[in-house]
Amino acid sequence: MASSFSLITTTLLLLATITAAQTPTPTPPSPPPASDSCNGVYLSYTYTSGSKLPPNRTSNQPYRFESTLRVLNNADEELKSWRVFVGFQHDEYLVSASNAVIADGSATFPGPVGNGTVFAGFPSADLKTAIETAGDVNQMSVEVDFVGTQFGVDSPAVPMPSNISLVNDGFVCPRPSMQGTRVMQVCCRKDPNALTNITTQDEFLPRQSGDLTIAYDIIRTYESNYWAEVTIENHNALGRLDNWNLTWDWMRDEFINDIKGAYPYTRDSSECIFGPQGAFYQQMDFSTVLNCERSPTLIDLPLEMTNNTQRGMIPFCCRNGTILPPTMDPTKSKSAFQIHIYKMPPDLNRSELIPPQNFKISGRLNPDYKCGAPVRVSPTEFLDPSGLPGPTAVSSWQVVCNITQAKDSSPRCCVSFSAYYNESIIPCPTCACGCPNSRTCSATAPAMFLPAQALLVPFENRTALSTAWASLQRRAVPNPLPCGDNCGVSLNWHLLTDYRGGWSARITLFNWDDSSFADWFVAVEMDKSAPGFEKAYSFNGTGIELHGVNDTIFMQGLPGLNYLVGEVDGDNPKRDPRVPGKQQSVISFNKKLTPGIDVAGGDGFPVKVFFNGEECALPRVLPTSGGFRRGSGVVVSGIVAVIMVVMLM
Repeated sequence: MASSFSLITTTLLLLATITAAQTPTPTPPSPPPASDSCNGVYLSYTYTSGSKLPPNRTSNQPYRFESTLRVLNNADEELKSWRVFVGFQHDEYLVSASNAVIADGSATFPGPVGNGTVFAGFPSADLKTAIETAGDVNQMSVEVDFVGTQFGVDSPAVPMPSNISLVNDGFVCPRPSMQGTRVMQVCCRKDPNALTNITTQDEFLPRQSGDLTIAYDIIRTYESNYWAEVTIENHNALGRLDNWNLTWDWMRDEFINDIKGAYPYTRDSSECIFGPQGAFYQQMDFSTVLNCERSPTLIDLPLEMTNNTQRGMIPFCCRNGTILPPTMDPTKSKSAFQIHIYKMPPDLNRSELIPPQNFKISGRLNPDYKCGAPVRVSPTEFLDPSGLPGPTAVSSWQVVCNITQAKDSSPRCCVSFSAYYNESIIPCPTCACGCPNSRTCSATAPAMFLPAQALLVPFENRTALSTAWASLQRRAVPNPLPCGDNCGVSLNWHLLTDYRGGWSARITLFNWDDSSFADWFVAVEMDKSAPGFEKAYSFNGTGIELHGVNDTIFMQGLPGLNYLVGEVDGDNPKRDPRVPGKQQSVISFNKKLTPGIDVAGGDGFPVKVFFNGEECALPRVLPTSGGFRRGSGVVVSGIVAVIMVVMLM
């Protein structure tokens, strides 16, 4: 009995041991993804694949890359108009990006992004919260799939960006961390110290300020088409546009059926006829369609079209493309037109409204502007001429553009200096506005000093004058001779007098272009002497504050004299050089508010000069009192006169 019990016990113990050995040890649960611990906006960049591309090179080999940017809103507020910076650093050339566009409109796909770029959501730009969607990740997040080419990074190395960060106002992002070699991630949180005028109850982002804004307002909408009003408004005291050209990119195969207040630079419907638009709208007469380009260019209408019943009759339209600064004339600081757009499937719904992207605007001899992506704002409320409440737009977007200086760009105007105590003109710098690639002159030799009479002579006719003047002054003549300034507009600032109680200068404008400038303006920024400005005798001049300091003099033509004509032929075109359009004025200053200034030592010369908003190139040196003074001014003038006669002969 005892032995049987012992046998049973032993057997049970053996079975328990075997069962325990066969039972797998439970594995610990996987750690939650990093996004779960982020109480803000989670960003990740994942490199997925790549391959070598032809041609084969010994260096800078091209490789295809595919990657994904993920933006997840874990915050307690909706993320409106998300924008993310991706610090590409391997000369990347981006071929495509899903669900996003380049935010500043500086490039389109395909295009280079090797210095890093900011992406904005498109067509959906807002990310909702988990609270208002019950955790629906599809509404809380977006994935942007990149396909492009990078250079020089071969496997097993991974071409990761230098940084990723959320650039929406009010957020702060730490340095991103790496998860392995293929995933970069960061959690961006609200900055508690950030000042913002956005509240959680706001349905739309507030309107932003900038040098120039473009409003895209839907005013009437139908199932397959809509009317929009586009308003361009200048807010910069020195910004301006002449003969503006506005371009954008349609992203959904839209096309322009009609416009009032503007016109396409190219009227062409062939892309619709032979494209998907023609296949869908088979009964439409495309001969009346104005433009079917993916990237249309729109221009303003001339003044005489203002009251044209078919193309005009739009407030602020038809000004020949001129938008003046508000400091000059607030009533002429905006331009507007209305545009009729047809949509394509799957957007055939009166509430499916998507604005164009990649706005660009430019003008003739005007500043360069860089525009951001359209941002949804509260619907615009229009004014009614009767004084009653006006209509409200169906939907509104705002594009903010700011003046920028493009890399390696050249000015389009320049300034020469001269003074009563020196008989030489210090001309515009060599190649101030660029130089032709094919040339026999020197692009690096300093510009040669000139006699005063040479200012009215085109550069190509100045050689005899400049070389003879150098000989009189015993100055070396460069070989080869320096190139010209190649500027369409030049200005001369001449220090005229300097006495105990004040001083004066004379400014002269020269237009070397064939085209004239209506409603021109000049702004002169002085370092110390601007508070002493008294009067511009032949111009309308006033002192303005640009940086919170009274340091700028704003000048424009008097009524009836605000037209700077273009260059014209001389009296005898076969013999005489062409003559530039010219206007000038004497400007007086007192020294009561600027005691101790050294007028001749530099305080009497501007530190910046703007013509029609474009900053002009300045000479690198100032006139000195040690200039050539051999003989009287009359003798020197006589010598120059002889030189000019010989040159003309």
